[in-house]
Amino acid sequence: MNAQLQTANTGMQVTTFENPMGIDGFEFVEFASPEPMKLHAYFRRMGFTAVLKHKRRPITVYRQGTVNFLINEDTDSFAADFARAHGPSACGFAIRVSKPADEVCSRVIANGGEAIGEKAESKAVDAPVVKGIGDCMLYLVDRYGDAGDIYAADYEPIAGAEQNPKGFGLTFIDHLTHNLYFGNMQKWSDYYERLFNFREIRYFDIKGAKTGLVSKAMTAPDGMVRIPLNESSDEKSQINEYLNEYHGEGIQHIACFTDDIYSTIEAMRAQGVEFLDTPDAYYEVIDERIPNHGEDVARMAKNRILIDADAETKKKLLLQIFTQNCIGPIFFEIIQRKGNPGFGEGNFQALFESIERDQMRRGVL
Repeated sequence: MNAQLQTANTGMQVTTFENPMGIDGFEFVEFASPEPMKLHAYFRRMGFTAVLKHKRRPITVYRQGTVNFLINEDTDSFAADFARAHGPSACGFAIRVSKPADEVCSRVIANGGEAIGEKAESKAVDAPVVKGIGDCMLYLVDRYGDAGDIYAADYEPIAGAEQNPKGFGLTFIDHLTHNLYFGNMQKWSDYYERLFNFREIRYFDIKGAKTGLVSKAMTAPDGMVRIPLNESSDEKSQINEYLNEYHGEGIQHIACFTDDIYSTIEAMRAQGVEFLDTPDAYYEVIDERIPNHGEDVARMAKNRILIDADAETKKKLLLQIFTQNCIGPIFFEIIQRKGNPGFGEGNFQALFESIERDQMRRGVL
């Protein structure tokens, strides 16, 4: 049964449907790297605070709003093995469930979920795990009822650290995008659908001047856990460049929501976070693309922020920007939704057209 849920954070309505596993948002993303100090430094530049340390192992929880990033430096662990295979990487992520996690995991396994292997006991949090895309750990976390604080048993607060820091304004994980080998799109979309009752909500076939990609956006029954899947048949596409550098499939980027993207980006830039650039020509046609948008185009252009709107009314807005690759080939997206549940698909074509305008201006075309 479908239902409409109004989300206070985004001002948008999302479609919800039967939720047999009780999915209720992302809890954390876990990272590992041969050079972990670079992860610590980068998360601090993004406005995160180290709030918890594992009592027995070198694992740190960084937090901003309800966004939790774990850095796992345990050299005898699944995370370390993952980093040896992939380099700087996202070795796991957690989905919250509103039902007992052990029961949910049993149902997931019965639906075809795969167990992690012998190193599963080296997981960062005491919670059930199954294989995610690229064989990363997919944690199932129950923070409700008797479960309480999932970090309490194994972690302790870092002295003097605010436990609920606002940082630069990031509030929750909006979506995780995965890159796949060509031909695996159906396999992985079926996997999430079979295990958790995910549904396809968007499908894009994006063509650039020389390469292209196909993207299928999957959403969980709660309407808030969204996992777009990308693949490309072009050998030199950005997708295949990622797969070659990462030595496999995995998380391409993590999108974090903010209520004020201008302030968030300006604070990050001041700390040295680098973002993808956008041609000036992009901002010259914003008023034509999205009439009466009400945004400060000069401030948007200064920060290189992108804007998109729904095709029907042009009134439901989305603001977004992407960092440069910062954890191997992984990057971050900062996103603010003003009623728009999409992924900024209008920007793909607008960016392509703006680059061509700039080429014409310079006499290239």
